[in-house]
Amino acid sequence: AEPIFVSPNQDVRSPVTSRGSIMRHPSPSVGRDACLVMAGAAASCLVLYWLAARAARTTAEALAAYEQEQEQDQDQVQVQEQQKIHQHHHHQKLTSETLASDPIIAEQLTRNVQFFGEGQKKISDSFVVVVGLGGVGSHCAHMLLRGGVGRLRIVDFDQITLSSLNRHCLATREDVGTPKSACLEKYFARISPETAVEALNIMYRTEVEAQVLGDALGAPDFVVDAIDNIDTKIELLAACHRRGLPVLAVAGAGAKADPTRLTFVDLAESTSDPLARSVRARLRKMHGITTGIPVLMSTERPRCGLVTPLEAGETDHQLEQYQLVPNFRIRTIPVLGTTPSAFGMAAAGFVLCELAGQPIEPRPVLHLPGKSVETQYNRLEARLGKEPGVDVAEVEVLVREIWRGESARAIEPRPLVGVSKSVGNLHLTVWDPALGDVVDNLILLTEEEADAHDECVARPGGFDALRRDEPDFVDMVERRLARARRDFKFGYF
Repeated sequence: AEPIFVSPNQDVRSPVTSRGSIMRHPSPSVGRDACLVMAGAAASCLVLYWLAARAARTTAEALAAYEQEQEQDQDQVQVQEQQKIHQHHHHQKLTSETLASDPIIAEQLTRNVQFFGEGQKKISDSFVVVVGLGGVGSHCAHMLLRGGVGRLRIVDFDQITLSSLNRHCLATREDVGTPKSACLEKYFARISPETAVEALNIMYRTEVEAQVLGDALGAPDFVVDAIDNIDTKIELLAACHRRGLPVLAVAGAGAKADPTRLTFVDLAESTSDPLARSVRARLRKMHGITTGIPVLMSTERPRCGLVTPLEAGETDHQLEQYQLVPNFRIRTIPVLGTTPSAFGMAAAGFVLCELAGQPIEPRPVLHLPGKSVETQYNRLEARLGKEPGVDVAEVEVLVREIWRGESARAIEPRPLVGVSKSVGNLHLTVWDPALGDVVDNLILLTEEEADAHDECVARPGGFDALRRDEPDFVDMVERRLARARRDFKFGYF
């Protein structure tokens, strides 16, 4: 189509009678009208867009408010449920009775019950004291709580510091500056409100022995020594020994990293760890204690030495900030946080098994040097006058695992030399002649003891006389042999 031009004086509404007869120039009024129409349309679009955006925003806000209201309702329901639980258990205490009757406690400890069986009831009726709540002690106390111990007394004079957050089991930055005992007590109440937790913010000394180790309801069933200061450590261990309280001493976790080196030994064997060695020497010299205290230690050599704040560039004034007690812990030892946690959990496991009446039988760290195993086999063959009913491998297990390189009549274990013990003066012999030379009827004694035993049991009624005259010794030996019977039966070796 051809364009139409309109004369300035021509009425655009006039009919066109002939093609091209109208002047082809636009009218100013037409331009204004078109602009007004376009502007109106644009304004309408903007209004519609604004209304749509407003509606979308209103809808989103309403949806967000609805979701927030739903979340608040759910939170309120959870709070109400928690309040019901707390109200229901406000006066409940964790005991063997509530373990059996209360569904919440029973469900929380169901895996423990499956593991220990009836032994879990003993744990729930137990009272344990943990002294020292640093990296080792906090993890130990934490797992004792989760393990279902009915009463816990946690003791430490120190405070949470920023530098202790690399190894403490539960503390956060918000807890820095608060007592370690109070920090654990706060979190423990959330984990197991039925457990009776007593937090003592004191340093263990002889003057507070009765407060820490005594109790109107009865003595502690177990004490865990997780103290890193040797003076207070000695005082606590000596007090437990004097009172006849079972106690586990934990040696140094600082400057070590290998969790596979952890082991439980008797005090008399604790020579591989520097702290344990010092404790052993002082207990012997100051209190005459040489054995009977289990020690958790690592055979790993320390990877680094002690550090003082002054060596790290601190001033004398700053040094005072490290001490709640003057001249206490002036030097510190570098700590990889995973190691004290491993120590603490191992200690808790040891205690729980003891409380349940299912004690751990730790694998000895000793190494049998040279041809000592073959020598033991040859000595047994010579003593029997025939080929033994056990092989060389079984002899090695009996000497190392069952008798731990010691005579069954040894009053206390001999110290380890590194990780070795000499068994040159020891002989295997038959325990009960009626049972023969089988793997669960061989006892390790010195040569003189073995000769005397053989002579005794060879007489008519000799073994019955041994049972009558030495019942405690016979009971100990037969418990060891029962372990050999069980372990060989199930192929543990």
